[in-house]
Amino acid sequence: MRKNDKKATLVFGIGNNGRQDDGLGWFFLDFLKEQNTTMDLEYRYQLQIEDAELISNYIQVIFIDATKEETKDGFYLKPCHPSEKYSFSTHALAPETVLHLASKLYDYKPVAFVFGIQGYEWELKIGLSKKGAKNLDKAKKYFNDTVIIDYL
Repeated sequence: MRKNDKKATLVFGIGNNGRQDDGLGWFFLDFLKEQNTTMDLEYRYQLQIEDAELISNYIQVIFIDATKEETKDGFYLKPCHPSEKYSFSTHALAPETVLHLASKLYDYKPVAFVFGIQGYEWELKIGLSKKGAKNLDKAKKYFNDTVIIDYL
């Protein structure tokens, strides 16, 4: 597939909305749906090998997930680069690993970002913590105020 034949942007929301702040990625996708975005949206509990084929059809990919990392503003947006790192099994993959697989299997590297939103509570419960919801609101505002280039 030539670059001109590829779709513009794919956004993965990663998490589980039944585990409190682990659902931040999904809540962010809900927000994007409300915005009637032209970006394609995919909800995932976790990334898998098959996602390498999917991302090979896009110019830009954004992975949105909850993070336990301490963040300056309650979230971060950073470039995502291919990496061979993987966990004990290939049941769940890091965004960098999916990019690596797309590069190796499909000879393609989309422009990619990780958008991490800091979470605090991870119990089996539906609904975000107060701090997690506050960080989600900050992330939404940042996303609306900041231009993330759609490579058309």
